[in-house]
Amino acid sequence: MNTLNLKQCIAQGENTTTEFKENFDQEVIETAAAFANTDGGIILIGVSDKREIRGIAIGKETLRNWSNQILQTTEPRVVIEIKSIDIEGKSVVLIHITESPIKPASVKGRCYKRVGNSNRVMSPQEIAQMHLNATGQTWDQLLVTRAGIDDIDEKKVEWYLTRRETIRNVSKPQDMNMAAFLKNINGIGDDGTPTHAGLLFFSKHPQRRFFYNAQLRVVRFKGTSVTHPVIDRLDCDQTLWENIDTAEEFIRRNIRLLSFRTSKSFQRDDKFEYPLNALREAIINALIHRNYQETADVRAFIFDNRIEIISPGTFPEGVSPSEPTHKPVNPTLSQFMFDVGFIEQYGAGIRMMQRLCREWGNKAPRYEFHPLETKIIFDSPIQESTFIEIDDISEQLNERQKKAFFYVQRHGQIATREYAEINSVSRQTAYAELADLTKKGLFTAIGKGRGTKYVRKGTD
Repeated sequence: MNTLNLKQCIAQGENTTTEFKENFDQEVIETAAAFANTDGGIILIGVSDKREIRGIAIGKETLRNWSNQILQTTEPRVVIEIKSIDIEGKSVVLIHITESPIKPASVKGRCYKRVGNSNRVMSPQEIAQMHLNATGQTWDQLLVTRAGIDDIDEKKVEWYLTRRETIRNVSKPQDMNMAAFLKNINGIGDDGTPTHAGLLFFSKHPQRRFFYNAQLRVVRFKGTSVTHPVIDRLDCDQTLWENIDTAEEFIRRNIRLLSFRTSKSFQRDDKFEYPLNALREAIINALIHRNYQETADVRAFIFDNRIEIISPGTFPEGVSPSEPTHKPVNPTLSQFMFDVGFIEQYGAGIRMMQRLCREWGNKAPRYEFHPLETKIIFDSPIQESTFIEIDDISEQLNERQKKAFFYVQRHGQIATREYAEINSVSRQTAYAELADLTKKGLFTAIGKGRGTKYVRKGTD
């Protein structure tokens, strides 16, 4: 790098690959390790963080001593190029660090990565993931040494083979035993030890014995916040594909079924307030692309006005909702899901969810990002908050009327007979209390006599 290029670099200021220091100190060594752990970079000593060229005095052994300090205090050793350059009549030391082939490099036991124009201490999970990436491995391909082939459920392997044959037209292996087949698809290693992917897909009890954080928690809240009461909840702790089916059934019974009068007849068309296939895709993505080295689990929270699906970890580098390139975090799990038809096309999940919501008449899902987790949010087409509405008039309703209110939210309507059944009261009491709900402006009565139906006011 010549003097002109250096001056241009100084004018641009500090960034992900450039650091200025007035003197050589411990932070220089930490920055060298951070650059080695990310994309490499340069350190200019003798330049202030305000881009002022101060210069620095150096002796015959200065550069060698600084180089040795970096080599001796980093593990694995960070190799640098160091030289003195004259800029505007002042000596500036240029230290060039290339990205290390063996990661992560540490300084006195701590690992750093470059974020913006500063260094950040890496978490244990980041260290583990960086090591895997550097060795060309992924988490789902690692062996679980405390597990054995006996932890694999043959019935689940048979289900996988049958499903793959039906969905992907791949014939079952005729002259291969279960162990050889599992080795062939990265379900176990050479010595029969199961991989993470093998256990999560074929184990008898993967969460209970090996991966407690791999469970899927599904919760229905009464309201719009996690501080509101829980109506229903389920902790899914089976294999990934079993958890997906279980969660979908939970969601079916905990979201509203909307009823719309068609333009062609007096009949009504019923549909759920969310496209179930889009929710299913979001849960599948959360389970197969999550960071399993984080201790948190995947959560699906159902509120009155939205559904949130929260996954530990972030999008891979270079991937975003606007650029959904196929770059699986756990490629073996992704392949298993593809084999059984739970995903149809690599890299198409985000666009599919957007399309399904658009066709359903809902808003496209939106994302919220946190350094440790990713949240996808599906907004309900019903904007009002049931919890707030009930809370505002709770003193005016008895518990039976509140139950009927939520019944209508879920089913679209209620009859006198149904009110009597769910509350174990007489038809006379049911009729009187439904009339009271109508008088309060919450329900509208449709029809006459025994055929009367009560719906939310404004939906008739």
